[in-house]
Parts: sequence; C-alpha cells; structure tokens
Amino acid sequence: MTRKLYIKTYGCQMNVYDSARMADVLAPLGYTLSDEPDDADLILLNTCHIREKAAEKVYSELGRMRHIQDAKAANGGRTLLAVAGCVAQAEGEEILERAPQVDVVVGPQTYHRLPELIAKAERSRPGRGILDTDFPVEDKFDHLPEERQPQGPSAYLSVQEGCDKFCTFCVVPYTRGAEFSRPVNTVLAEARGLVASGSQEIVLLGQNVSAYHGEGPDGREWGLGRLIRELAEIEGVQRIRYTTSHPKDMDDELLTAHRDVPQLMPFLHLPVQSGSDRVLKAMNRGHTADHYRRIVERVRELRPDIAMASDFIVGHPGETAEDHAESLRLIADVGFAHNYAFKYSPRPGTPAAMNTEEAVPEAVKTERLHGLQQLLGEQGHAFNHRTVGMRLPVLFDGHGKRPGQLIGRSPYMQPVHVDAPDRLIGRMVEVDITEAHPNSLRGRVATSTWDGASAHGVHGAGPPNSLEERAAV
Repeated sequence: MTRKLYIKTYGCQMNVYDSARMADVLAPLGYTLSDEPDDADLILLNTCHIREKAAEKVYSELGRMRHIQDAKAANGGRTLLAVAGCVAQAEGEEILERAPQVDVVVGPQTYHRLPELIAKAERSRPGRGILDTDFPVEDKFDHLPEERQPQGPSAYLSVQEGCDKFCTFCVVPYTRGAEFSRPVNTVLAEARGLVASGSQEIVLLGQNVSAYHGEGPDGREWGLGRLIRELAEIEGVQRIRYTTSHPKDMDDELLTAHRDVPQLMPFLHLPVQSGSDRVLKAMNRGHTADHYRRIVERVRELRPDIAMASDFIVGHPGETAEDHAESLRLIADVGFAHNYAFKYSPRPGTPAAMNTEEAVPEAVKTERLHGLQQLLGEQGHAFNHRTVGMRLPVLFDGHGKRPGQLIGRSPYMQPVHVDAPDRLIGRMVEVDITEAHPNSLRGRVATSTWDGASAHGVHGAGPPNSLEERAAV
C-alpha cells in the first residue's frame, strides 16, 4: 500500500541529510514523498534548536498541522504527525504536553527506529504520543538502508556527528551527543552510491566535521584530510566540500588537501564567532583571534584563491563595545566571501544562558549586528565583483526564478544564474561571469559541456588572497 509522506526540514545541512535518510527508512512501509502536507498520511517536522525563534516556529507549525489532521479525521481518515531533530531531543516531553496531537517524537540519534515507532503509533489512539530521544548504544548508521532518494548533482554525506567542544552558547553537545565518526569504508561505500545515482559533488557533513577520526580500512584512525584524498579517487567525483569546521581541528593534513586535491573546492567555511579573545574565552572556543588569522594565512599560502566564510555571534553575554570592535578588526584583516552573522540567542541549559547579569540589551545587539553585517556584505559583494570577467566551472542543479534560467554554484559557492536549456541541469559547464550582485553572479555559458578540466584551472585568476589585499578590497 502506498502512503504519502510530507517532510519539512529546518536548520542545517545535517538536517537536510537526515530528512533524506528518514524518507529512506520509511520507504519499506510504503511511504513516498509528497510536496504538500494536506493529503499526507504522515507529516514529519525535522527541527533545529540552534536559535530561539526556530524552536517557536516549530510550535507554530504544529498548530497549523493540527488543522490538517482535523480535516482528515472529519473525513474518516488519519494523518500521523511526527517531530524529529534537535528540538525533539531537547524538548520532547514539552512537545507532547504542548501539542498532544503529535504522535511520535524522535531524536536525531534514533530515527533509524522510525518504522517501529510509526507502526506503534498507527495502532495507538490519537493523543498517546510516543517519545524516543535516547542516545542508543548502537550506531544508527549501521541500521539505515542504502540511500534510496537521489540527491541530485550535489549530495550531502554525513561523516561525523556530535561535538565535544561545549561552547557555552551552543546546544549541539546536548542534542546531538558526543563526537562520533563513521568508519571510512562505510563513508566510501555511500559516496560510491551517490555517484552512481548521478551526484558529482559530495558535501561532507558534521557538527564538527574537521574533527573526523574514523577507522580506516587499515585499522588506523583517519583524519578528514586523508578521507578527502580517498574520496577524490572515486571515479565520477568532480567536487568535494566539507562543513562545518572548528579552528582547533584544522590540522596540516587537512589544510594541505586544499593544495593537493583538485576536487576539493576553494572554499572554507570556518566559524570564528568573535574577534575578541576575551569573548572567545567566555565562549569556551579554545582558540584566539590570532590563531584564526594564522590558519587563514596558512590555507591561503596553500590555495591562494580560496574563499573564506565564517560565523559571527554579536551580543554574547559580557561583550563590550571594544570586543565588538575587535570582531570588526578581524573581519577587516581576513576578508570574507560569505558570512553568517546572528544576534546571540540564549538556549536553555547552556552556560551562557545562565549569565543573565551580563546580558547585552537587545537594541545594542541589533545595532552591532547591523554594523557587522554591513562590513561583511561589502566584502562579499567585492569578492563577487572580482569574479566578473572570469570563466568558472558551474555545476547546474536547478531552475532560476525566471523562465529559461538555470542556477548553479561556482567553485567559491556563489549562486550563478544563466539563460540556458534544461539539458545542462546536472552538468558541469564553463560560464563566463558577466555581472556581480551582492549574493549571486550572472553569466553566460561558454561551452555546452565542460571538458573535465580541473577546478584548479581557476588558480591565479581568482580574488585577492593575502590578508593585506583582502583588507584593501
């Protein structure tokens, strides 16, 4: 019997990956994906708990889904409602209390148990929600089926989960658990399956992916740099990326992979969170601002055209005007192509949330965020402008907003729009960049197919690479 499954995903790329795997897990029960919740037999919300508003959005969405359930019940049917992910892990009992229409609450480490949980919910009366947010002894990846849902030209591959860093503002160690790295052979097998289904770009995921330490086929521990080198040997892998990293785990083997592995894209998302050593210490980040600068200098020596991206939090408890100025100085020194900046949001149970005496007023956080985003926005636009006139390989993965328009990604993660036929979707094509916008590029197709030349072909023609050049942009 075929049944319809609707999944709504919040938050990070890891959740996108998890949603695809949950669809795989439920496929043997007859569930096929639906684009709309109204006629679904099972609605699954895969949640994120990083920011306060994200959690509240889940409760708002649960209210909307209640109306869908009621409409289905009025016609003699039933729509099951499940909540997964980090909000489920952190607030499972509260979800069942605040939203009794929820049938299943499952954490990010136990979604391999979904078939039995859903089967149990089907036999239960509405209002008797099932909760499973354990940190099981078994490895969930050992219980997941082979990937069934093709991910397209660019595919996510989870290689590491959890975090042992315990930054004072972050809930990840509490919702995702301790660091765990998948064995090399299982990662390689999944990568080969993704390539066989048509993926050309593999994006390695982890809450702290640079801390990867999986068991290799030789019985020894492999780091991320060695894993990337092995993935690059798989025929059909044209691009490799990884996210998200921590400065403490950027070892030389990983950094030199940016020089040695043509498939590893010239893009590094390396969150720093603050440019103030005092705030970094309060955040328990375990590194200084100058340590971060040295990593950037090293990777730019190895890969001169690399594009840097980072995360910043403004208004962490105790942050002063001088601390904020130090963040602006770091941004000016490094120069970023992409940015992700947020106001500090207290998360229940984290050490920073308990420091209410040094809370930064909301108006001050808003003002600081605006100034920081303005500087980062100027740098990103300048980076994009530097690519005008370049010929870049672009992997097209879908349609743009306008008829006849395709969208893809450059090696530097920039969205690139071109007018081109649909037959180029899923292909790597050389594009002449003609326009730069604050968050995207526009270009024209230079050739109908890409001849397979290495992405290192953009070496030496890219954006400014030294700290001095970047600061001058």
